[in-house]
Amino acid sequence: MMADSLNILIAKRKYLLGITLLLFVSVTCVAFSMGSSNNFDMARREVLLRKIGDELLLQSGDVTSRVLPVEKIADDEYQIRFENELTFKPDSLVNTIRHLLAEDPLARDYIVNVLNCGNATIAYGFAISGDKKNDIITCRERKQPSACYTISIKFKPTGTDKTKSRYLLGSLPVLAFVGFLFLRSVKPRTTLSKNQSTQIFSLGTVLFDAQQRQLVINNNATDLTATETRLLLIFALSPNETIARSRLQKEIWEDEGVIVGRSLDMFISKLRKKLEPDPEVNIVVVRGKGYKLEVNS
Repeated sequence: MMADSLNILIAKRKYLLGITLLLFVSVTCVAFSMGSSNNFDMARREVLLRKIGDELLLQSGDVTSRVLPVEKIADDEYQIRFENELTFKPDSLVNTIRHLLAEDPLARDYIVNVLNCGNATIAYGFAISGDKKNDIITCRERKQPSACYTISIKFKPTGTDKTKSRYLLGSLPVLAFVGFLFLRSVKPRTTLSKNQSTQIFSLGTVLFDAQQRQLVINNNATDLTATETRLLLIFALSPNETIARSRLQKEIWEDEGVIVGRSLDMFISKLRKKLEPDPEVNIVVVRGKGYKLEVNS
């Protein structure tokens, strides 16, 4: 009995460890996927922004001065700064930015403002939408004077990370449910199998011989019926543990296609009487739950 209990415990722990590892690996994979994908997209975006700065300098006739490091001033807002003054034509500015940011899969909606360096006032601005009819573009042909400008580009948050987080959180209950099913699947069925029937259980001073269907108390043997043997075997495999009434009914009768009502109480009563010679062993009622074989010795 101890060996079987140990094997059952080991099996449960293995499945529990497996499900825990599955949850951990799933969370880790999604987290790394989110992090690595996000870092790559952001790095690529900054390269595109520097390319925009380079194109604007070339259009201004400047082939020597530098585009200063792109500055990220918020989660979805960047600024492109220049070493020297430049001039730009709005139409070319719009076309250049739209063309290059088309290579950014997350840049569907954004607002561009050309800021004066001295006072951060807006010299020019436009808005691009995934739906072109919602674009806001004005003053295309009015060339702007040469001055110190900063290009500010604010992207509309895509919600991609939030969506992935929701998928991750939503998947955890599913994985937990799968784990529950695995653990439940290794729950021992306490039916009278061939191996179990050869066991002899020591319950206090009571010896229970499942194969011979006998109780031996103080060298006196008491015969058991087949149903009494099956019922006591369930208790003997889990002494001092509450066994649900529904489980007893299912494993003793319902699995054989017979549904009983008060028959269980009758067999419990018969077993109690046969166990009476040993006051340390008794089947007690656990109110609202089921029965328990109490072995006090």
